[in-house]
Amino acid sequence: MNKRLMLAASLALLSLSSSQAAPARGGSMVVSYKDDVTTLDPAIGYDIQNWGIEKMVFDGLLDYEVGTTRLTPRLATAMPTVSADGKTYTFTLRQGVKFQNGREVVASDVVYSLTRVLDPKTKSPGQSFYTSIAGSQAFIGGKAGTVSGLKAVGKYGVSVTLDAPNAAFLNVMAMNFAFVVPKEEVAKAGADFGHRPLGTGPFRLSSWPSGQQLVFERNPTYFYGGLPYLDRVTIKVGLDPSVAFLSLTRGEVDLLGDGIPPAQFLQVVHDPKYKANIFSQTTVNTSYISLNTGVGPLKDLRVRQAINMAINKARVLRIINGRGVEAKGYLPPLMPGYDAAEPGYKYDPAAAKALLKTAGFGSGFDTVLYTTSTDPNPRIAQSLQQDLAVVGIRASIKSQAQSTVTEAAGTKGAAPLVWSGGMAWTQDFPDPSDFYWPILSCKSAVPGSYNWPWFCDQALDARATKADQMVAPAQRAARLKEYASIFAALSRQALWVPVYHEVRYMMKSDRLVADNALVNDPIHNIDYERLSVNK
Repeated sequence: MNKRLMLAASLALLSLSSSQAAPARGGSMVVSYKDDVTTLDPAIGYDIQNWGIEKMVFDGLLDYEVGTTRLTPRLATAMPTVSADGKTYTFTLRQGVKFQNGREVVASDVVYSLTRVLDPKTKSPGQSFYTSIAGSQAFIGGKAGTVSGLKAVGKYGVSVTLDAPNAAFLNVMAMNFAFVVPKEEVAKAGADFGHRPLGTGPFRLSSWPSGQQLVFERNPTYFYGGLPYLDRVTIKVGLDPSVAFLSLTRGEVDLLGDGIPPAQFLQVVHDPKYKANIFSQTTVNTSYISLNTGVGPLKDLRVRQAINMAINKARVLRIINGRGVEAKGYLPPLMPGYDAAEPGYKYDPAAAKALLKTAGFGSGFDTVLYTTSTDPNPRIAQSLQQDLAVVGIRASIKSQAQSTVTEAAGTKGAAPLVWSGGMAWTQDFPDPSDFYWPILSCKSAVPGSYNWPWFCDQALDARATKADQMVAPAQRAARLKEYASIFAALSRQALWVPVYHEVRYMMKSDRLVADNALVNDPIHNIDYERLSVNK
């Protein structure tokens, strides 16, 4: 996910000539991933791999125009009307849209879906995005049985009232968490809804043998824009990226979901025969080490600052063949609110050792560093381990499946250090609040969230809340300046070691008709509904 940035220029340079032809209907494609999909429940799933796959099954009131960050209605007939005080949004649903079980979507489904995200029993990592809705706190706290700010207005009208104006609220309503789900299907599947999903989307899940593949079939009654083009999409999981690359060259895989594997990267990008198959895009994300502020020595600010000074980021970039830009602060350069003057922490192992001694850890300490098992992350973790050893910190590495790592990181006190490679924070929408509320705020310091430092500063929450109420266009510059100040304060707390901002490379088969906008989509990552194949 991205910003409107330099996207138009990038697309002009990187689009395939085959993508200019009218998309052919029918056929199938195969996408490869190393890790299995964790869940397709839109209230729960929250990573790059899940994001686009969920979009095959579900829709929200709003979406984005393909390849851009411009909002457009999807289940809604039009963009909502907004009250004079900027707090109440009224949406009108398209009539006749049906869930894949044949029932029509109505306003109460939208109310239910948003309420479900707010319900603590759901354990949604997206809960904090919607706590600006009036009555949400009373509902979350068990003081009310419903959310007063969510109302069905007749059969097709939905009213959402906020406690205060929110400059990013429409972007929040376009997130996967706000996808509409049928209450009866959630009740029927229970905790297994994430493996038995059913929505309104362009595809329906037809089979999912765990650890093997997910097969999606075209929804023949889909309501939007003549989509999708393909009859079937197969997501093969458990494929090592290097094996997946060989499968693509043999015509068995059409798209490398994990990107070009590091072992083949230099060979592939410099081979002229693959030029038309490769797409690259600088992403609005940050890869980092999270430092759990509630675990052992990491409770001490000086220890966290020392770890920041101990990490050789240039060496990490060499491991990934330069596919990134070294990070100083938490916000990526293409995110509004980014401060180019943010100093970050200078690489200085000697100063790190001195600071650890001052903190009472002159002999170092033992800790654990979690990482996903997909290459190159274990190699990066080993590099980080070596950097830490230089200053006396003895870190053992736990290299595990992504779902296992995120579960540990989202469990209080379980994961001291987490390398976010493969799970780097990538914008959900082009606003700095997206790098604050879901991962570094008090509202997100809950089980299952991505606030892996388990950090909470009520004063910063208050500042961010006030900034989000600056909705007038004339206030935009002041709002972004305030967010830059908030992130500078977070950097001083040394909650992360920001390492790099990724340049993402994708590779497709000859027969897949795609362009950079479709396989490096700034919001959905992969736009499955618009992909097609040459028959």
